[in-house]
Amino acid sequence: MMLLQQPDIGGMILAHTADSHVLEFDFRFLGLGLHEIDLPTGWYLFGIDVSPTKHVVYMAFAALLVFLTLWWGGRQVARRHREGKAPSGFGGTVEAMVLFVRNDVAIANIGHGGEKFAPLILTLFFFILYCNLLGLLPWGATPTGNLAVTGGLALLAFLTIEGSGMVALGPRGYLKTIVMVPPGMTGIGAVVMALIMTPVELIGKIVKPFALCLRLFANMTAGHFVILSLLGLIFVFGNWIVAGGTVLFVLFMMCLELLVAFLQAYIFALLTSVFIGLMQHEH
Repeated sequence: MMLLQQPDIGGMILAHTADSHVLEFDFRFLGLGLHEIDLPTGWYLFGIDVSPTKHVVYMAFAALLVFLTLWWGGRQVARRHREGKAPSGFGGTVEAMVLFVRNDVAIANIGHGGEKFAPLILTLFFFILYCNLLGLLPWGATPTGNLAVTGGLALLAFLTIEGSGMVALGPRGYLKTIVMVPPGMTGIGAVVMALIMTPVELIGKIVKPFALCLRLFANMTAGHFVILSLLGLIFVFGNWIVAGGTVLFVLFMMCLELLVAFLQAYIFALLTSVFIGLMQHEH
């Protein structure tokens, strides 16, 4: 009797969460089978491989969805205003989300002048949200489960935080955020404190974007690991009772992942706003 070979659960999990140069689409429910689209390779710029990958494609798709969401929602809101009616439906939902992020996340945490950063915070929120949600689709991918993606977003936040701080405080004021001396302290004590606190302040500036990067990456990757590991129990035990209980628990985890997708987009936007506000009003 031929024994069925158990699938490599670990390999399946890593293959699903890792980046690749292949897009997979399962159309077997339509009788068309499983299709793979090979992405172009061999694109180099200054010796760096810039060939598109699965995560790059889904990031572009997420960016397109952000544009279409805000554009179509704005058109609906404008049409309702011309008719003298309150926004409703899709346009009303988009407007509610935009106003919440603008007023209660960006302006509330940045303070005076926060409206200048509202477009950036809104873009970060919607882009991260769509990147998170795309990973919940069948054969989809989560770009925010890639350290390079979350690192790029964190770098953008870091440059905004420090650049806006330099503009708001001026070169002399910004330098004081690095070379920290307690007010009223002079002489050798001030020199000693500057030598001690300067590395601490520099580390603090680096830790903020690092925390943004790692938190988003870890949360989005961990959810997929848990769901796929639970599904793997079905093949490990091969029991209908285990399969039924596992499927129910996976459905619960998928609902939880839907909440996490919104929550992580909100947290990234919120912390970016807080860090910008702390730097803007350092004085």
